[in-house]
Amino acid sequence: MSISLKQIRYFVAAAESGRISRAAVELNVSQSAVTTAIQQLEVLVGAPLLERTPQGVRVTIEGGRFLPQAKQILSSVAEAIRSPHMSGEQITGQVRVGVTYTVSGYFLPPHLIRFNANYPGITLELFEAPRPVLEQAIVDGALDVAVMLVSNLEDREHIASEILERSPRRLWLAPSHPLTRNERVTLSDIEPHPYLMLTVDEAKITSMRYWTIAGLEPKVSFRTASVEAVRSMVAAGIGVTILSEMVYRPWSLDGQRIETRVIDEGVPSMDVGLAWKRETAFDAACTAFCNFMRYATASSGNLQQ
Repeated sequence: MSISLKQIRYFVAAAESGRISRAAVELNVSQSAVTTAIQQLEVLVGAPLLERTPQGVRVTIEGGRFLPQAKQILSSVAEAIRSPHMSGEQITGQVRVGVTYTVSGYFLPPHLIRFNANYPGITLELFEAPRPVLEQAIVDGALDVAVMLVSNLEDREHIASEILERSPRRLWLAPSHPLTRNERVTLSDIEPHPYLMLTVDEAKITSMRYWTIAGLEPKVSFRTASVEAVRSMVAAGIGVTILSEMVYRPWSLDGQRIETRVIDEGVPSMDVGLAWKRETAFDAACTAFCNFMRYATASSGNLQQ
């Protein structure tokens, strides 16, 4: 396992805030995600970096030595994105980019803001559609590239892909739910409880795939294409769901808390990445967009997937 920028970023956030819970809110992820990342980082560096106390967390001696280096790493990556080799003032052109619903709503917007600032001469034409439509448009040459859930990609004979970010799937549940007593859960733990099934972006197909492999079946009480509907119902204690860290927020729209738990086995990550027609020669504008997405996601996520 390699040290990731995400692990470093989560450690810095926890060290500076003094609380795992506060760092999780600032990062818009679950407390378990922060805790797991820091524990992995401690294993990799071979030393405890944070000491748990009744008041929160405090930096250990080893953590105190590592913290300024960690902050320098994050600063260096951010500077690399702003550096002259990323400046696109001389590049002009147009890139036709396909996106799926989850990507356009929860992944792409902050990257678009920075891309437009770095490459004012490049126009991005965004086209949102379901995965099968995007795949056909790529093969037909109607799109230059797509940012999509490449974990669901089917036509791998004609379409090449590259993962930008792996987003682990977690159990979402209300703080009052009995499963919150467990730090980790299994699909068999989840099976007896009312389940909220998200259907957008083939979420139902993906979900049923790993439930079927496990020989289990969720007790689906409601199906919806709205992530926000699922979020609100989970927070209200109506049911539980399994969704990725990418779309997780600690609060529902009406301000109710949502917690997550790590699932021990059998649930794959949601992989977002680039997809394009094989043997396609990119022009300068499309090359700039793809390279920018690689740098941008490396700065906010894993250095190595």
